[in-house]
Amino acid sequence: MRRLWGRLTSVNVQKAVWGLDEAGLDYERVEAGGAHGVVDDPAYRAMNPNGLVPTLEEDGFALWESNAILRYLATIAPALALPADPQMRAHVEQWVDWQATSFTPAMRDAFWQLFRTAEPDRAVIAASLKKSEAMAAILDAHLADRTYVVGEQFGIADIALGCAAHRWLNLPAERVERPALRRWYARIAARPAAGRALGEPIG
Repeated sequence: MRRLWGRLTSVNVQKAVWGLDEAGLDYERVEAGGAHGVVDDPAYRAMNPNGLVPTLEEDGFALWESNAILRYLATIAPALALPADPQMRAHVEQWVDWQATSFTPAMRDAFWQLFRTAEPDRAVIAASLKKSEAMAAILDAHLADRTYVVGEQFGIADIALGCAAHRWLNLPAERVERPALRRWYARIAARPAAGRALGEPIG
């Protein structure tokens, strides 16, 4: 029995859901986190001591960290297999890490101020948006002559960055237009698995 614990309004849960659906794997999603609670229950903490979502559970095996889940899926699902070429594989790993260490952290403050704070601090939002624009520019330049993030095959880097881009493009804020990023996002967001993962309102 495979379960994914987490709510779909979490960008990290969205990555795991998208990956599982692209992989064609059967699973049950259990609401957890935010208003759903659960994450502080002892049984959940036994699987994920961080008390965060998502957590993937498979017959006694538990895995947390959304990008670790994507990497795991790439090892068990042919549809998400990493490139055989070691340099291309390294580039997939590079962009998956960049999402977690650069793009998403840059926009975190803007997101929290705009969606989770009663009285948003405009200076904090502006600083976060400035950092995010720099990251969006890097991704846009990279995608200028590419169909997908790495090579000609959709993969886990597209999922990780696609979820981050979904959040970025739906922030209620002015952004510099990034045509390559928009074109790539429109392509991957049209995939059926993306529709299921990204169907909930941002927030």
